[in-house]
Amino acid sequence: MSTDTPQVETLKHPDSTQEKEFVELHEQIQTSVNLLDSLESFLSTFQKDLTAVSGQISELQDRSKDIDNRLKSRRKIEKPLSSLITDIIIPPSLATLILDTQVGEPWITAIDEFERHLEVVKARLRVKAARDLGDVVEGLRIVAATKLRVFFLALFQPIRNSVTTNMQVIQTSVLIKYRPLFAFLRRQAAPVAYELQRSYVGAARVYYETGFRRYTRSLGYIKVRTTEKFDLIVNELEKSDDIPLDLERLANAQFDGPSITLAYMGDDKTYKEHPEALFRSVMLVFMDNATAEYTFVKTFFTIDSTIPALDSQKSLLSPSSLLSPMERQSNAGSDYGGRSRVESASFAGALDSATNAAHEEQANVDAIWRQVFDPVLGYVQTFVKTVIEPPPPILPLLTMIRLTEHVVTEIENRACPPGVTFMFGLRLQMWPVFQKLMNDNIEALKKLAEGSTGGYFSRATVITEATVKSICNRYIRFFIAFVILTEKEDETMIFSNLLRMRQEVEKLIQRYTGQTSDAVARATAQSTFYEILLRNLNKEVQSVAHPKSQHELAYWAKLEEEARRKIVSVQQTRTRR
Repeated sequence: MSTDTPQVETLKHPDSTQEKEFVELHEQIQTSVNLLDSLESFLSTFQKDLTAVSGQISELQDRSKDIDNRLKSRRKIEKPLSSLITDIIIPPSLATLILDTQVGEPWITAIDEFERHLEVVKARLRVKAARDLGDVVEGLRIVAATKLRVFFLALFQPIRNSVTTNMQVIQTSVLIKYRPLFAFLRRQAAPVAYELQRSYVGAARVYYETGFRRYTRSLGYIKVRTTEKFDLIVNELEKSDDIPLDLERLANAQFDGPSITLAYMGDDKTYKEHPEALFRSVMLVFMDNATAEYTFVKTFFTIDSTIPALDSQKSLLSPSSLLSPMERQSNAGSDYGGRSRVESASFAGALDSATNAAHEEQANVDAIWRQVFDPVLGYVQTFVKTVIEPPPPILPLLTMIRLTEHVVTEIENRACPPGVTFMFGLRLQMWPVFQKLMNDNIEALKKLAEGSTGGYFSRATVITEATVKSICNRYIRFFIAFVILTEKEDETMIFSNLLRMRQEVEKLIQRYTGQTSDAVARATAQSTFYEILLRNLNKEVQSVAHPKSQHELAYWAKLEEEARRKIVSVQQTRTRR
């Protein structure tokens, strides 16, 4: 309490100096308060400014990130875009080559390059630069197609004009070399390509039609100089039995046989040839020309509908190549299982499409080949008909059948389906003729063995020893020739007929030997005939190794042994008496 009293007294009684100080202090305080208020206002304003600056900085950061992302996107499409520009621009040298030069070997690579540029322009028509170049590229395409049309028509002209033109040389050395140019037309100018295809078909058709017409006509002249026709085995008894089997004629059943007959040989009126040799010549000439033509047609006219893309196109031609990152991200799927199923279905569909396309191409190649070779098939068919009508002897006919089978196999190996079909048709025509001739021979032997006559007023057929020996010799000749011409031992068509003929020959021997009442004489005659059969079978060493020859030898050897045993048995019986 004592300390407060003096203070009150002092306030109550201030001096002038203190008042001044107080006033100054008050003013200073007031000034400080004003400054503090001003500072508070400044700080408040500064805080607002900082908040605004912070927002601007955040906005700038977002813009910076966006610019950075866009920069990365631009860098990603920079190379594809540069490649696109490079690919859609036609080099001046390429345009000059197409516009100012004639078609030649430099065009092979140039057209390939031009087509790749053409495909890029077509694929990127959304790009303004590609659209601007569209008219220029189209003009170059038209010029190239026009020049190529004239070029190929000129190549086809020698084929149409002269049959002496070497067709295979033109095909393999010229046309195949320029196949990429025709492939360009098939993909980029289909009407021109089909016109050229029709032109080639017409030229080749005339070429082969003329050649085969002249060739078969020449062979026809040669054929009429040699008259051979089928005769029954029982009607050939007046002929000599010493005529050996002509292995050279049987060699006409093989590819490695005699030389073929050429067309000019028909001009020599003294030149003669057997029918099977002429048949072989026609078949080999047909086989070589037909398979060569089919191979060319398949190689030249079968064109892949797509071309390999340029290296720079690998990313350009995909739908998402030039999309923004956000668009590509939106296209990316997360359902991998679903994508796998879609891809599997797409693969199966692509496989079916490829299979159907392959069948269509095969049908197209077959149709082109038939258009070219249709006249040739007619000439070959007619010539074969003249050979088998009237029927030739059995051995030449079987020789031709065997050659036909070998030709079928070879054409199959050379992959010419329509040629195989045609040869099968010829084969089906010839086998029934062969079977009929065999049936006629067997029936004739059967009638001879049974002693059939033409009626009540005609005498029974007289069978002599010479007749039986002649029949035995001819049977063995048939058998040996059939074995030589037959590679398979289980061929029913051949050996079933031989078995039937053997049965009739055996019956004939039995009938002839049965005319004598003496058992020894009868058995001796049988043994003699069996020995003739065995001796003739053993003459041909080439056929002895065949399993059927071994069976045949065993069969007749068994009968000969039984005949000898019977002779011994009868003689012993007589001796005892």
